[in-house]
Amino acid sequence: MRSALCALVLLLVAGIAAAAADPLTPALPPGTQIPDAARPGPDFDADRATEAYLALLTPEQRARSDAYFEGGYWLSLWGTLIQIGVCILILRAGWSVRLRNFAVKRARASWLQTAIYGAGFVLLFAALLLPWTWYTDFVREHQYGLSNLSIGRWSVEQLIGLWVSLIVSTIGIVAIYGFIRRAGTRWVAWATAFIFVFQLVVGMAYPVFIAPLFNDFKPLPEGEVREAVLSLARANSVPTDHVAWFDASKQTDRVSANVSGFLGTTRVSLNDNLLNKTSLPEIKAVMGHEMGHYVLNHSLRHAVYSSLAIGLVLLILDKLFYSTFAAYRARQGMSERADPAGLPLAIAILSGLFFLAQPVLNRMIYVAEVEADAFGVNASQEPYGRATVNIRQASYRKLDPGPVEEFLFYDHPSGRYRVHAAMLWVKEHQALVAEQLAAREAKAPAN
Repeated sequence: MRSALCALVLLLVAGIAAAAADPLTPALPPGTQIPDAARPGPDFDADRATEAYLALLTPEQRARSDAYFEGGYWLSLWGTLIQIGVCILILRAGWSVRLRNFAVKRARASWLQTAIYGAGFVLLFAALLLPWTWYTDFVREHQYGLSNLSIGRWSVEQLIGLWVSLIVSTIGIVAIYGFIRRAGTRWVAWATAFIFVFQLVVGMAYPVFIAPLFNDFKPLPEGEVREAVLSLARANSVPTDHVAWFDASKQTDRVSANVSGFLGTTRVSLNDNLLNKTSLPEIKAVMGHEMGHYVLNHSLRHAVYSSLAIGLVLLILDKLFYSTFAAYRARQGMSERADPAGLPLAIAILSGLFFLAQPVLNRMIYVAEVEADAFGVNASQEPYGRATVNIRQASYRKLDPGPVEEFLFYDHPSGRYRVHAAMLWVKEHQALVAEQLAAREAKAPAN
C-alpha cells in the first residue's frame, strides 16, 4: 500500500509538470493547402505530391505528433495491466464478495441483487482507476496541447460520463448474468445477440440523449456551408435535413463531424473547430467521408462484426473462467456459476483478451475507414480538402508508420496512406481538378 501511494504521488507530480508544458503549434495555417507538386499537370506524380503534403509539417511538429501517438501504444499496454491489477485488488481485498453479500441482504430478486452489485462495482472500479484516467485524459492531453478543458470542467464531464456508464453498464451486467442463470452453458449465444441489439439501441439513442449531455447542439445557420452539407446529403440519399454544429472547442482543438442515428434519428453534426479552422473544401471532404459511413451501412456492419468478435471472446472467457480459474474462484468465495462476485475476475480476463485481439478489432474499423475515404472523395470531389484535413490531424496522429506498426496499432489509415489515396484521385481526374482550381482561383480576388 505504501509503494502504491508513493507511485501515485509521483504520478501526480509528473502530471502537474507535464500539464504546464507549451501547447502544440497548429499543424497548418487556415485554408486548403495545395503544394505545387500536387497540382495537376503532365508530370503529376502521386508519390511526389504526397511527399509535398507531408513536407508541410516541420520536423519538430512531426516528432511531437509521433511521440504522442507512439506513447499511446504504451498507454494501451499499461492501461490493460492497471485494469487487471485493479480487478485483482478488488478480489484479493474481499470487496467483491462483500459487495455481493450487501446486495443479497438488500434485495430478494436475483436481477435486483445483480443490479445493486453491478452499480457498486462500476463505481468502485471507476474510483480506483481515477488517477490513471486523470493522467491519460487530462494531464497528457494538456501536455501535448490537445485539451482545452479546465480541471473543473473535466471533472464535470467525468461525472456525467460516469452516470451514463453506470446506467449502461448496470443494464449490461444484469442482462448477461440473467442469461447465465437461465441459459447455463448457452449464455454466450444469448449475450452475443443482446450485445448486437444493444449496440443498435445505443446508436439510435446517442445523438438524441447522450451527446447533448457533453455539448450544446444548435442548428447550423443558413449559408454556404449548410447548403453544401445538405447538397451532399441529398445527392447521397442521407435522409435528413437536420444539420447541427456543436461546441467541441471547449474540450479540444480537434476537427470532427458525424452522421449518426437511424430509423428517424439521423442527424448531421459538425464541430465548431471544423467550421472555424478549416476551409469549405475541407468541410465537404470530411462530410463526404462521414456520409460514406452512413450510406455504406458501416454502423450496422460494425455492430454485426464486433458482436461476433465479442461473442468469440466470451467463448474463450467461459472456458477460462469455469475451468482454469475454478480453484481460484472457490478460494475467493464465488459460490456458483451466476455469482456476480466473479465479475472482477471476468473483467480481468476480458481485459487481457481484448488487448490481444486489438489488431483484429482495429482492422474492422480500418477497412470501413478506407471505404468511407473512397466514398467521400468521390462524393465531395475535394481531394485537396481531404489531404489538408489529414495533415491537420497530424497533431495527434502519426503520419508515416511502418506497415507492421500500422497493422498492429491503427484503427484508421495513416496520414500518408490517406493523402496518397487523395493524390491518386487527382491523378485519375486531372481535367476535372484543373477546371475546379481555375474556377476557384478566378473567384479568389473577389473574395
